[in-house]
Amino acid sequence: MKPLNKRRSKTKNAESRSALDFFAEAGLLKRVKRSGWWVAGIPDPESVADHCFRCAVIGFYMAHEEGADPYRVLAMTLFNDIHEARINDLHKMGHYYIDFKAAEKRVFKDQVAPLTSKVRLALEDIRGDYDTQKTHEAIIARDADILECLVQAKEYMDHGDKVAVKFLRRAPGFLKTRTAQKLWKALQTWDSTVWWENVVKFER
Repeated sequence: MKPLNKRRSKTKNAESRSALDFFAEAGLLKRVKRSGWWVAGIPDPESVADHCFRCAVIGFYMAHEEGADPYRVLAMTLFNDIHEARINDLHKMGHYYIDFKAAEKRVFKDQVAPLTSKVRLALEDIRGDYDTQKTHEAIIARDADILECLVQAKEYMDHGDKVAVKFLRRAPGFLKTRTAQKLWKALQTWDSTVWWENVVKFER
């Protein structure tokens, strides 16, 4: 029979390796491209990780404006697309033919299964909350997800990719929070190419 301390050390080592595996898997999202954009003809679209990062920034801002828990929103936005590390990002045409939601849930369950119980339960909690869309935080996180796509579409448009305007026509109808709707209204006349001019002062 192995000494208790050795068994605990072996268990802790296995837990750490499972965590590192999870981190490596999350890193795949840096290489997974957002497929809806390349269907629309954008030659080098952003990655899922790119999208999740700015979605988290938007969600954090919106949560404060809406009087919600910003850290819960932050967690939802960061982990919302983690399943795409295994099954890729699927554009709307694919969703029409495949029950992708069921696959997402199956993948997520498998992804978090090796993690320690406290981490697994926390991730299952925020994922379940997001999927049911019943709390203020979940609604904000979803709005942040949509709004990030709208910001990205406007950036593509401002850099000459006119096909991105199609995304601006449909997505706004799904926004639910007052803050998201307010940001959407401002976005329509916003020029995404000039913000840095307020930071860098040109010599005259």
